[in-house]
Amino acid sequence: MAEIVYMPKLSDTMTEGVVAEWTVKVGDEVASGEILAEIETDKATMEFESFYDGVLLYIGVEKGATAPINSILAIIGDKGEDVDMLLAEAEKATLAPKKEEEVPSPVKEVAQPAAVAAPVSAPVPATVTPLVVADTNGRVFASPLAKKMANEKGINLNNVGGTGQNGRIVKRDIDHYTPYVGASNVKRAFVGTESFTDEPISQMRKTIAKRLAESKFTAPHFYLTIAMDMDNAISARKQINSLEGVKVSFNDMVIKAVALSLREHPNVNSAWLGDVIRRNEHVHIGVAVAVDDGLLVPVVRFADGKDMQQIGSEVRELAMKAKSKKLQPQEWEGNTFTISNLGMFGIEAFTAIVNPPDSCILAVGGISEVPVVKDGQVVPGNVMKVTLSCDHRVVDGATGSMFLNTFKNYMENPVSMLM
Repeated sequence: MAEIVYMPKLSDTMTEGVVAEWTVKVGDEVASGEILAEIETDKATMEFESFYDGVLLYIGVEKGATAPINSILAIIGDKGEDVDMLLAEAEKATLAPKKEEEVPSPVKEVAQPAAVAAPVSAPVPATVTPLVVADTNGRVFASPLAKKMANEKGINLNNVGGTGQNGRIVKRDIDHYTPYVGASNVKRAFVGTESFTDEPISQMRKTIAKRLAESKFTAPHFYLTIAMDMDNAISARKQINSLEGVKVSFNDMVIKAVALSLREHPNVNSAWLGDVIRRNEHVHIGVAVAVDDGLLVPVVRFADGKDMQQIGSEVRELAMKAKSKKLQPQEWEGNTFTISNLGMFGIEAFTAIVNPPDSCILAVGGISEVPVVKDGQVVPGNVMKVTLSCDHRVVDGATGSMFLNTFKNYMENPVSMLM
Protein backbone atom coordinates (compact mmCIF):
# COMPACT_ATOMS: atom_id res chain seq x y z
CA MET A 1 0.00 0.00 0.00
CA ALA A 2 1.22 3.48 -0.84
CA GLU A 3 2.06 5.80 2.07
CA ILE A 4 1.35 9.53 2.21
CA VAL A 5 4.21 11.77 3.39
CA TYR A 6 2.90 14.93 5.02
CA MET A 7 4.51 18.37 5.35
CA PRO A 8 6.35 18.01 8.69
CA LYS A 9 6.33 20.44 11.62
CA LEU A 10 10.05 21.11 11.94
CA SER A 11 9.94 23.87 14.56
CA ASP A 12 7.69 24.86 17.42
CA THR A 13 6.41 27.93 15.54
CA MET A 14 6.12 26.43 12.05
CA THR A 15 2.67 26.52 10.44
CA GLU A 16 3.72 26.08 6.80
CA GLY A 17 6.85 25.23 4.87
CA VAL A 18 8.49 25.92 1.52
CA VAL A 19 10.12 23.12 -0.48
CA ALA A 20 13.56 24.60 -1.13
CA GLU A 21 14.79 21.53 -3.07
CA TRP A 22 13.72 17.99 -3.97
CA THR A 23 16.63 15.55 -3.78
CA VAL A 24 14.69 12.82 -5.62
CA LYS A 25 12.20 12.85 -8.50
CA VAL A 26 9.07 10.89 -9.32
CA GLY A 27 10.02 7.30 -10.24
CA ASP A 28 13.16 7.20 -8.09
CA GLU A 29 13.72 4.45 -5.51
CA VAL A 30 13.64 5.82 -1.95
CA ALA A 31 14.96 4.11 1.18
CA SER A 32 13.93 4.83 4.76
CA GLY A 33 16.34 7.42 6.18
CA GLU A 34 17.19 8.87 2.76
CA ILE A 35 16.86 12.63 2.31
CA LEU A 36 13.66 13.43 0.38
CA ALA A 37 13.72 17.22 0.32
CA GLU A 38 15.05 20.38 1.90
CA ILE A 39 12.25 22.23 3.72
CA GLU A 40 12.47 25.95 4.51
CA THR A 41 10.79 26.76 7.82
CA ASP A 42 10.39 30.15 9.47
CA LYS A 43 13.86 29.80 11.00
CA ALA A 44 16.07 27.56 8.88
CA THR A 45 16.32 25.25 5.86
CA MET A 46 16.36 21.65 7.08
CA GLU A 47 16.78 18.23 5.48
CA PHE A 48 13.73 15.95 5.65
CA GLU A 49 14.18 12.17 5.64
CA SER A 50 11.84 9.48 4.28
CA PHE A 51 10.22 7.14 6.76
CA TYR A 52 9.33 4.58 4.07
CA ASP A 53 10.95 2.31 1.49
CA GLY A 54 9.59 2.31 -2.05
CA VAL A 55 9.26 4.45 -5.17
CA LEU A 56 8.43 8.17 -5.16
CA LEU A 57 5.03 8.09 -6.93
CA TYR A 58 3.81 11.63 -6.45
CA ILE A 59 5.05 15.10 -5.48
CA GLY A 60 2.36 17.30 -3.89
CA VAL A 61 4.41 20.49 -3.38
CA GLU A 62 6.68 21.62 -6.18
CA LYS A 63 10.04 23.26 -5.58
CA GLY A 64 9.57 26.83 -4.38
CA ALA A 65 5.91 26.30 -3.39
CA THR A 66 4.42 26.83 0.07
CA ALA A 67 2.12 24.41 1.88
CA PRO A 68 0.72 24.17 5.44
CA ILE A 69 1.93 21.48 7.83
CA ASN A 70 0.13 18.12 7.52
CA SER A 71 -0.69 18.72 3.85
CA ILE A 72 0.37 16.09 1.30
CA LEU A 73 4.06 16.47 0.51
CA ALA A 74 4.59 13.23 -1.42
CA ILE A 75 3.42 9.63 -1.84
CA ILE A 76 5.74 6.61 -1.67
CA GLY A 77 4.68 3.10 -2.70
CA ASP A 78 5.24 0.25 -5.16
CA LYS A 79 6.25 1.03 -8.73
CA GLY A 80 3.23 1.60 -10.95
CA GLU A 81 0.78 1.86 -8.06
CA ASP A 82 -2.24 4.14 -8.72
CA VAL A 83 -2.32 7.13 -6.36
CA ASP A 84 -5.45 8.86 -7.71
CA MET A 85 -7.82 7.10 -5.33
CA LEU A 86 -5.53 7.82 -2.37
CA LEU A 87 -5.40 11.52 -3.30
CA ALA A 88 -9.16 11.70 -3.72
CA GLU A 89 -9.75 10.12 -0.31
CA ALA A 90 -7.24 12.45 1.33
CA GLU A 91 -8.85 15.51 -0.24
CA LYS A 92 -12.33 14.31 0.74
CA ALA A 93 -11.17 13.82 4.35
CA THR A 94 -9.63 17.30 4.40
CA LEU A 95 -12.72 19.02 2.99
CA ALA A 96 -15.25 17.06 5.07
CA PRO A 97 -16.97 19.13 7.84
CA LYS A 98 -15.44 18.57 11.25
CA LYS A 99 -17.14 18.30 14.60
CA GLU A 100 -16.78 21.43 16.67
CA GLU A 101 -14.30 19.86 19.07
CA GLU A 102 -12.13 18.68 16.19
CA VAL A 103 -11.67 22.09 14.62
CA PRO A 104 -8.15 23.42 15.31
CA SER A 105 -7.79 26.92 16.76
CA PRO A 106 -7.34 29.29 15.10
CA VAL A 107 -9.39 27.93 12.16
CA LYS A 108 -7.25 29.80 9.64
CA GLU A 109 -4.47 27.28 10.27
CA VAL A 110 -6.48 24.23 9.07
CA ALA A 111 -4.30 22.36 6.59
CA GLN A 112 -5.39 22.44 2.93
CA PRO A 113 -4.36 19.89 0.29
CA ALA A 114 -0.83 20.56 -0.94
CA ALA A 115 -2.01 19.81 -4.49
CA VAL A 116 -3.47 23.32 -4.69
CA ALA A 117 -0.24 25.01 -3.56
CA ALA A 118 1.40 27.01 -6.32
CA PRO A 119 4.90 28.43 -6.64
CA VAL A 120 5.22 31.98 -5.41
CA SER A 121 5.06 34.30 -8.38
CA ALA A 122 7.64 36.98 -9.05
CA PRO A 123 6.84 40.52 -7.88
CA VAL A 124 4.77 42.43 -10.44
CA PRO A 125 5.13 46.23 -10.57
CA ALA A 126 1.86 48.12 -10.21
CA THR A 127 0.43 50.10 -13.09
CA VAL A 128 1.92 53.56 -13.25
CA THR A 129 -0.67 56.35 -13.40
CA PRO A 130 0.21 59.97 -14.26
CA LEU A 131 -1.24 62.76 -12.18
CA VAL A 132 -3.90 64.40 -14.43
CA VAL A 133 -4.73 68.09 -14.07
CA ALA A 134 -6.65 68.71 -17.33
CA ASP A 135 -9.16 66.87 -19.51
CA THR A 136 -8.79 66.07 -23.21
CA ASN A 137 -10.18 69.51 -24.14
CA GLY A 138 -7.55 71.28 -22.07
CA ARG A 139 -9.96 72.38 -19.35
CA VAL A 140 -8.27 72.62 -15.95
CA PHE A 141 -9.84 70.70 -13.08
CA ALA A 142 -10.31 73.01 -10.07
CA SER A 143 -12.79 73.45 -7.25
CA PRO A 144 -15.17 76.46 -7.47
CA LEU A 145 -13.45 78.06 -4.46
CA ALA A 146 -10.02 77.58 -6.04
CA LYS A 147 -11.25 79.18 -9.29
CA LYS A 148 -12.70 82.15 -7.38
CA MET A 149 -9.48 82.65 -5.37
CA ALA A 150 -7.32 82.35 -8.52
CA ASN A 151 -9.46 84.93 -10.30
CA GLU A 152 -9.20 87.36 -7.36
CA LYS A 153 -5.40 86.94 -7.17
CA GLY A 154 -4.86 86.99 -10.94
CA ILE A 155 -3.37 83.48 -10.96
CA ASN A 156 -3.37 81.45 -14.18
CA LEU A 157 -4.69 78.01 -13.21
CA ASN A 158 -2.60 76.45 -15.99
CA ASN A 159 0.48 77.24 -13.88
CA VAL A 160 -0.81 75.63 -10.66
CA GLY A 161 -0.14 72.02 -9.68
CA GLY A 162 -3.20 70.29 -8.22
CA THR A 163 -2.95 68.15 -5.07
CA GLY A 164 -6.63 67.13 -4.87
CA GLN A 165 -8.13 63.88 -6.13
CA ASN A 166 -6.95 63.10 -9.69
CA GLY A 167 -4.85 66.27 -9.73
CA ARG A 168 -7.72 68.64 -9.04
CA ILE A 169 -6.68 72.15 -7.95
CA VAL A 170 -8.03 72.97 -4.49
CA LYS A 171 -7.84 75.89 -2.04
CA ARG A 172 -4.51 74.86 -0.52
CA ASP A 173 -2.87 74.89 -3.96
CA ILE A 174 -3.88 78.53 -4.45
CA ASP A 175 -2.80 79.43 -0.89
CA HIS A 176 0.66 77.94 -1.44
CA TYR A 177 1.15 79.06 -5.04
CA THR A 178 4.24 81.18 -5.71
CA PRO A 179 4.50 82.78 -9.18
CA TYR A 180 7.82 82.65 -11.01
CA VAL A 181 9.29 84.24 -14.12
CA GLY A 182 7.83 82.78 -17.31
CA ALA A 183 5.11 80.93 -15.44
CA SER A 184 2.37 82.31 -17.69
CA ASN A 185 3.81 80.34 -20.61
CA VAL A 186 4.02 77.02 -18.78
CA LYS A 187 1.21 74.47 -18.70
CA ARG A 188 1.78 71.80 -16.05
CA ALA A 189 0.20 68.61 -17.30
CA PHE A 190 2.48 66.10 -15.56
CA VAL A 191 3.84 66.13 -12.03
CA GLY A 192 5.10 62.64 -11.30
CA THR A 193 4.25 58.95 -11.10
CA GLU A 194 3.31 56.49 -8.41
CA SER A 195 4.75 52.98 -8.48
CA PHE A 196 5.37 50.08 -6.13
CA THR A 197 6.40 46.42 -6.06
CA ASP A 198 4.67 43.72 -3.99
CA GLU A 199 7.14 41.22 -2.54
CA PRO A 200 6.04 37.76 -1.30
CA ILE A 201 6.23 37.42 2.49
CA SER A 202 8.87 34.93 3.64
CA GLN A 203 8.10 32.17 6.14
CA MET A 204 10.34 33.89 8.67
CA ARG A 205 8.62 37.27 8.28
CA LYS A 206 5.17 35.64 8.62
CA THR A 207 6.21 33.99 11.88
CA ILE A 208 7.81 37.17 13.25
CA ALA A 209 4.62 39.10 12.49
CA LYS A 210 2.39 36.46 14.09
CA ARG A 211 4.42 35.86 17.25
CA LEU A 212 5.20 39.51 18.00
CA ALA A 213 1.62 40.60 17.32
CA GLU A 214 0.41 37.91 19.72
CA SER A 215 2.95 39.06 22.31
CA LYS A 216 2.20 42.78 21.94
CA PHE A 217 -1.57 42.42 22.09
CA THR A 218 -1.70 39.59 24.65
CA ALA A 219 1.00 40.50 27.15
CA PRO A 220 0.49 43.88 28.88
CA HIS A 221 3.84 45.59 28.29
CA PHE A 222 5.48 48.28 30.37
CA TYR A 223 8.94 49.78 29.97
CA LEU A 224 11.78 50.78 32.29
CA THR A 225 14.77 52.80 31.05
CA ILE A 226 18.03 53.36 32.89
CA ALA A 227 21.32 55.08 31.94
CA MET A 228 24.73 53.91 33.10
CA ASP A 229 28.28 55.23 33.23
CA MET A 230 30.37 53.14 30.82
CA ASP A 231 33.81 54.60 31.57
CA ASN A 232 34.89 51.61 33.69
CA ALA A 233 33.46 49.13 31.15
CA ILE A 234 35.42 50.80 28.33
CA SER A 235 38.63 50.69 30.38
CA ALA A 236 38.07 47.06 31.47
CA ARG A 237 37.35 45.91 27.91
CA LYS A 238 40.52 47.57 26.67
CA GLN A 239 42.58 45.76 29.33
CA ILE A 240 40.90 42.40 28.69
CA ASN A 241 41.44 42.64 24.93
CA SER A 242 45.11 43.53 25.41
CA LEU A 243 45.65 39.90 26.46
CA GLU A 244 46.88 37.66 23.66
CA GLY A 245 44.12 35.70 21.93
CA VAL A 246 41.29 37.37 23.87
CA LYS A 247 38.43 39.24 22.17
CA VAL A 248 35.47 40.57 24.18
CA SER A 249 32.75 42.92 22.92
CA PHE A 250 30.45 45.21 24.90
CA ASN A 251 27.61 42.88 23.93
CA ASP A 252 29.46 39.98 25.60
CA MET A 253 29.73 42.09 28.75
CA VAL A 254 26.00 42.89 28.58
CA ILE A 255 25.08 39.19 28.24
CA LYS A 256 27.24 38.25 31.22
CA ALA A 257 25.86 41.09 33.36
CA VAL A 258 22.27 40.12 32.46
CA ALA A 259 22.93 36.45 33.27
CA LEU A 260 24.36 37.27 36.71
CA SER A 261 21.50 39.71 37.40
CA LEU A 262 18.92 37.05 36.53
CA ARG A 263 20.52 34.72 39.03
CA GLU A 264 19.86 37.34 41.71
CA HIS A 265 16.36 38.17 40.45
CA PRO A 266 14.72 34.86 39.43
CA ASN A 267 11.28 36.50 39.18
CA VAL A 268 12.49 38.25 36.02
CA ASN A 269 13.73 34.91 34.68
CA SER A 270 10.16 33.64 34.42
CA ALA A 271 7.40 32.83 31.92
CA TRP A 272 3.61 33.17 31.83
CA LEU A 273 2.11 29.79 30.91
CA GLY A 274 -1.56 30.62 31.35
CA ASP A 275 -2.42 28.66 34.49
CA VAL A 276 1.04 28.86 36.12
CA ILE A 277 4.08 31.14 36.20
CA ARG A 278 7.25 29.19 35.54
CA ARG A 279 10.24 30.37 37.60
CA ASN A 280 13.31 29.19 35.67
CA GLU A 281 16.28 28.21 37.79
CA HIS A 282 18.57 28.00 34.74
CA VAL A 283 19.64 31.02 32.69
CA HIS A 284 19.37 30.72 28.89
CA ILE A 285 19.90 34.06 27.12
CA GLY A 286 18.37 34.60 23.68
CA VAL A 287 20.39 37.03 21.54
CA ALA A 288 18.52 38.68 18.66
CA VAL A 289 20.47 38.42 15.38
CA ALA A 290 19.49 40.34 12.23
CA VAL A 291 19.30 38.19 9.07
CA ASP A 292 18.15 38.90 5.52
CA ASP A 293 14.49 37.95 6.08
CA GLY A 294 14.12 39.40 9.59
CA LEU A 295 15.71 38.16 12.80
CA LEU A 296 16.50 34.96 14.66
CA VAL A 297 17.17 34.48 18.37
CA PRO A 298 19.86 31.86 19.01
CA VAL A 299 20.27 30.90 22.66
CA VAL A 300 23.37 31.00 24.90
CA ARG A 301 22.62 28.26 27.42
CA PHE A 302 23.69 28.49 31.08
CA ALA A 303 25.15 31.93 30.35
CA ASP A 304 25.63 32.70 34.05
CA GLY A 305 28.26 29.94 34.27
CA LYS A 306 30.31 31.07 31.25
CA ASP A 307 32.97 33.77 31.11
CA MET A 308 32.77 36.67 28.67
CA GLN A 309 35.23 35.11 26.22
CA GLN A 310 33.20 31.87 26.08
CA ILE A 311 30.00 33.87 25.58
CA GLY A 312 31.57 35.93 22.78
CA SER A 313 32.86 32.88 20.93
CA GLU A 314 29.48 31.12 21.20
CA VAL A 315 27.51 34.20 20.07
CA ARG A 316 29.72 34.66 16.99
CA GLU A 317 29.31 31.00 16.02
CA LEU A 318 25.53 31.10 16.50
CA ALA A 319 25.25 34.37 14.56
CA MET A 320 27.11 32.84 11.59
CA LYS A 321 24.78 29.83 11.64
CA ALA A 322 21.74 32.10 11.84
CA LYS A 323 22.82 34.19 8.84
CA SER A 324 23.46 31.03 6.77
CA LYS A 325 20.23 29.34 7.96
CA LYS A 326 22.14 26.50 9.58
CA LEU A 327 20.70 26.84 13.10
CA GLN A 328 19.21 23.69 14.56
CA PRO A 329 16.09 23.67 16.80
CA GLN A 330 18.09 23.12 19.98
CA GLU A 331 20.04 26.29 19.19
CA TRP A 332 17.00 28.60 18.98
CA GLU A 333 14.67 27.08 21.59
CA GLY A 334 14.57 27.35 25.38
CA ASN A 335 15.39 31.02 26.01
CA THR A 336 14.40 32.39 29.43
CA PHE A 337 15.35 36.03 28.70
CA THR A 338 16.17 37.94 25.49
CA ILE A 339 18.59 40.75 24.60
CA SER A 340 18.24 42.98 21.53
CA ASN A 341 21.23 45.25 20.89
CA LEU A 342 21.04 48.01 18.25
CA GLY A 343 23.90 50.07 19.65
CA MET A 344 26.16 49.14 16.74
CA PHE A 345 23.66 50.88 14.41
CA GLY A 346 23.96 54.20 16.24
CA ILE A 347 20.64 53.82 18.10
CA GLU A 348 20.76 55.55 21.49
CA ALA A 349 17.61 54.00 22.97
CA PHE A 350 14.56 51.98 21.86
CA THR A 351 11.88 49.61 23.15
CA ALA A 352 11.49 45.97 22.13
CA ILE A 353 8.54 43.56 22.16
CA VAL A 354 8.74 40.69 24.65
CA ASN A 355 9.85 37.46 22.96
CA PRO A 356 7.60 34.59 24.18
CA PRO A 357 7.87 32.60 26.37
CA ASP A 358 10.08 35.14 28.17
CA SER A 359 8.56 37.75 30.45
CA CYS A 360 11.21 40.37 29.66
CA ILE A 361 13.49 41.62 26.88
CA LEU A 362 16.33 44.12 27.26
CA ALA A 363 16.80 46.71 24.48
CA VAL A 364 20.41 47.93 24.47
CA GLY A 365 21.39 51.25 22.91
CA GLY A 366 24.81 52.53 21.90
CA ILE A 367 27.43 54.27 24.04
CA SER A 368 27.19 58.05 23.68
CA GLU A 369 29.89 60.55 24.66
CA VAL A 370 27.99 63.26 26.54
CA PRO A 371 28.59 65.85 29.29
CA VAL A 372 28.05 64.35 32.75
CA VAL A 373 28.32 65.73 36.27
CA LYS A 374 30.98 64.13 38.49
CA ASP A 375 31.97 65.55 41.88
CA GLY A 376 30.08 68.73 41.06
CA GLN A 377 31.93 69.27 37.79
CA VAL A 378 30.67 68.90 34.22
CA VAL A 379 33.08 66.54 32.44
CA PRO A 380 33.02 64.35 29.31
CA GLY A 381 31.44 60.96 29.98
CA ASN A 382 30.30 57.78 28.24
CA VAL A 383 26.68 56.80 28.82
CA MET A 384 24.66 53.79 27.67
CA LYS A 385 20.86 53.54 27.95
CA VAL A 386 18.93 50.29 28.16
CA THR A 387 15.17 49.71 28.27
CA LEU A 388 13.58 46.66 29.89
CA SER A 389 10.24 45.61 28.36
CA CYS A 390 8.21 43.60 30.88
CA ASP A 391 5.11 41.41 30.79
CA HIS A 392 3.12 42.93 33.65
CA ARG A 393 1.38 39.60 34.29
CA VAL A 394 4.69 38.25 35.58
CA VAL A 395 6.96 41.18 36.47
CA ASP A 396 5.98 44.26 38.44
CA GLY A 397 7.62 47.68 38.25
CA ALA A 398 9.61 47.30 41.46
CA THR A 399 10.87 43.84 40.42
CA GLY A 400 12.03 45.10 37.03
CA SER A 401 13.64 48.17 38.60
CA MET A 402 15.67 46.12 41.08
CA PHE A 403 16.87 43.88 38.26
CA LEU A 404 17.98 46.92 36.22
CA ASN A 405 19.86 48.42 39.13
CA THR A 406 21.73 45.15 39.68
CA PHE A 407 22.54 45.03 35.95
CA LYS A 408 23.75 48.66 36.08
CA ASN A 409 26.03 47.86 39.04
CA TYR A 410 27.67 45.01 37.11
CA MET A 411 28.20 47.17 34.01
CA GLU A 412 29.61 50.10 35.97
CA ASN A 413 31.87 47.77 37.99
CA PRO A 414 32.84 45.07 35.46
CA VAL A 415 35.56 43.65 37.71
CA SER A 416 32.74 42.24 39.84
CA MET A 417 31.78 39.97 36.92
CA LEU A 418 35.24 38.38 37.00
CA MET A 419 35.07 37.33 40.62
